[in-house]
Amino acid sequence: MRAVLRSSLFLILGLLLSLPGGLLAQEQERERDKTLDVRSSAGDLHLGNDADLRAIGLPAYPGARERKNDEHRSNANLALFTSAFGFKLLVLNFDADDPPAKVLDFYRDKLKKYGHVLECRTTEHGGDIQVHDADDDSHHSKELRCEGDNSGPVVELKAGTADNQHAVAVEPAEKGSGATFAVVYVHARGKQGDI
Repeated sequence: MRAVLRSSLFLILGLLLSLPGGLLAQEQERERDKTLDVRSSAGDLHLGNDADLRAIGLPAYPGARERKNDEHRSNANLALFTSAFGFKLLVLNFDADDPPAKVLDFYRDKLKKYGHVLECRTTEHGGDIQVHDADDDSHHSKELRCEGDNSGPVVELKAGTADNQHAVAVEPAEKGSGATFAVVYVHARGKQGDI
């Protein structure tokens, strides 16, 4: 799934960069944040690792440490806006000394403000977030659901709708005790609606 997403992003970026007139590309590289912003008459693109919990809409788990510079679990802020559709993805990864059950209890309570909290299981590290864009004729978003066979070591809590969801994916730490978890916000829209 990551390879398909990465390929799609490079294709979209290539198309945006090839458009004439009104194109502005800006790349910033700081010690912590790496971002790329592309603005054109066809749409705007933002790629970066500059996501933050305030934008995701969930608090930090007490005592959790943000994972930085992890090749397999990068923080992400991806936004693509065109007149035809829009997509925003924010991901932050953390480590905690507490067991997964305690982290899940904390976020189960915090996710309630976004609606019914669905609990799923997956084998995908960092969770298996699926986005299903509503048909152009439909103004109603689809309900969240568990994907696959709903088994595996990763517990994923989801709240919201399929095109506007908050999620937390928690799994046992790779080494020793504790938990590794990702906090995620995904919003997608068709022609109608704003992000």
